[in-house]
Amino acid sequence: MIKRIIELLDKQGPLTGKELYDRIPSDELTLWRICNKSEEIILRKFGRRFLRLDKQVEGYARLSPSIKREFLTYTVAGLEKDCQEIEAKLKSLHAEIKNISRQKFKLAGDIIKKIVQCQKEPETVTECTCFIIAGDIIYEMAHSVPRPEKSTGRLVKGSDLDIIAVTKNLPEESIKELDRSIYQEKYYLLKNPSYREEIDYIVKDMSRVKTQLKFNTFKFMIASKIMHEGKLLYGSRKIFEKIKKMILERKIPEKLCVIEEKAVANRKEAESYLLRSTAEIGEEEYLKLFYTKQEKEEIF
Repeated sequence: MIKRIIELLDKQGPLTGKELYDRIPSDELTLWRICNKSEEIILRKFGRRFLRLDKQVEGYARLSPSIKREFLTYTVAGLEKDCQEIEAKLKSLHAEIKNISRQKFKLAGDIIKKIVQCQKEPETVTECTCFIIAGDIIYEMAHSVPRPEKSTGRLVKGSDLDIIAVTKNLPEESIKELDRSIYQEKYYLLKNPSYREEIDYIVKDMSRVKTQLKFNTFKFMIASKIMHEGKLLYGSRKIFEKIKKMILERKIPEKLCVIEEKAVANRKEAESYLLRSTAEIGEEEYLKLFYTKQEKEEIF
């Protein structure tokens, strides 16, 4: 197989892991192993890795993208004679995911702005709510690879729009109406072939934020991480800055840093183990080491 891969790269030039996988009859793990062990194949990655909390991993410490996703989507393989072409392809692909991230950020902002302006008292909602966006988009790692949305099975365009709406002193009826409006827009975007985007969202108040920042359960840890990494999408900057201040006061960044250091170590150990081993691995090991079916976080 190594000979076939080298012949393919020699003929067609640098290819992403996915492009290799589409042309070579093999499973992703075997292909990843062969490419990483070969002295003739150059592998270059683009984008960045970031912390993703995973309940299936000890200490919840995992890096995203997974080894499989990183290889298929964010890795370019080539031969030494094609170094310039490899660099050119890397730059082009990196620019593409940055552009996808910017487009999704803008789309999310436009959607929320439209929703707020359709509320009975849009000025009150704007003053009493901050909308935060998180996830792949924030790290400029959003992709548009089609994938099935979990509740309907409909194919959506890659990374979802992770949106957190935090309210303060907003009347209960206004909160319910805001939630209903976002929910309706969520399913409109799923069904409309012009969009096929997924919104993953939650509406919560400041008291819930304070509780979640205790960082003492898995769900609270995820919620704290999302609020820490999130950027203001729309609404009250005052509420947004208050949340960020609370995050610093509770030393959430330091706590996440400790987990991320463990995640980096876990990734090194996983790569080393997968390269040392030549045998097939069970599904449980596969999901812990190479890939996770939930290549996303839940919003709490």
